[in-house]
Amino acid sequence: MTQEFLNLYQGITRKNNEKLLAWLQANDFFTAPASTRYHLAVDGGLCAHSVHVYRRLHKIVEEEYRGKESPYTEESLLVCGLLHDICKVNFYKKELRNVKVNGAWEQRPYFTIDEQFPYGHGEKSVFLIERFMRLSVEEAVAIRYHMGGFDAKNGDYSISRAYERYPLAVMLHAADLTATYLDEGESRG
Repeated sequence: MTQEFLNLYQGITRKNNEKLLAWLQANDFFTAPASTRYHLAVDGGLCAHSVHVYRRLHKIVEEEYRGKESPYTEESLLVCGLLHDICKVNFYKKELRNVKVNGAWEQRPYFTIDEQFPYGHGEKSVFLIERFMRLSVEEAVAIRYHMGGFDAKNGDYSISRAYERYPLAVMLHAADLTATYLDEGESRG
């Protein structure tokens, strides 16, 4: 998946895109899991999930605007799909735990959370991307709210307002959900 990500990333031509890519390569983006246990809790899972979300987002937008011109550029879809979860860079660490296998205890690796920069989820991805390159308002909102209700705060209705105003936010959330639960579910690990 690393090569596919890199091939797709070539479609991002914004100023300082190469600095962001260098940062991803210097850190653990290409080796990190996508989660500790829910989906793609394997080495390289984060990169694979990002490619899956881009593919889903591309299909959703294509279907939504079938027969009419999409307001979204391919570059915008690449930015949102490929970079929506960079908040997970340097977020996980691998540890060992004892597991009984055929009656004998063995040490097996597993992932835990080691949050170094507690800044939220979607908002952290927006912050990290914008350290390198600019996002449009709609891209920033889409990435910020890609978790939907999984990241809702008590009494905060801004997600509803964001989804009403910015269709890309709804479509990125749908792409993240379908990639996670249909393409990568626990059994697809």
